[in-house]
Amino acid sequence: MPHTHAAHDAAAQISEAEQRCSAAGESFTPLRKRVLELLLEQHGPAKAYDLLPLLDGEKTAKPPTIYRALDFLVRMGLAHRIESLNAFVACGVGACARSTIFLICEKCGCAEEFDAGHALVDLSEAAKKDGFTINRTMIEASGVCSLCQPA
Repeated sequence: MPHTHAAHDAAAQISEAEQRCSAAGESFTPLRKRVLELLLEQHGPAKAYDLLPLLDGEKTAKPPTIYRALDFLVRMGLAHRIESLNAFVACGVGACARSTIFLICEKCGCAEEFDAGHALVDLSEAAKKDGFTINRTMIEASGVCSLCQPA
């Protein structure tokens, strides 16, 4: 099982999610809340099909159900989709409207999140010179974490 580098304060993140949804005029339904709770419980990025049986022990929920909830969480900045893994992770640094870097361990599957704003100054400046406005950036870096490297 993959290890995690940062412990989540799930109750605080759920509370923040409720506040953010309310402020945006969005409904934080029990299903959306449960999917976020499941992401917070994971020890690394989770695929939708991995979450589906955890969501529904009765096996009545269908894949589109969980994908809609995950899409909502991503849109609200409460979760990220890690494209290279086709997996999702709860946002670990708060308001995810900013730029993010994920360091993804090839051995254990851990994905550590960092605010990338400071690291993207050159990219932002280059984009401005071309008249392009960047709203959000997500960088995925693959390698081996410190816990998986040989001593």
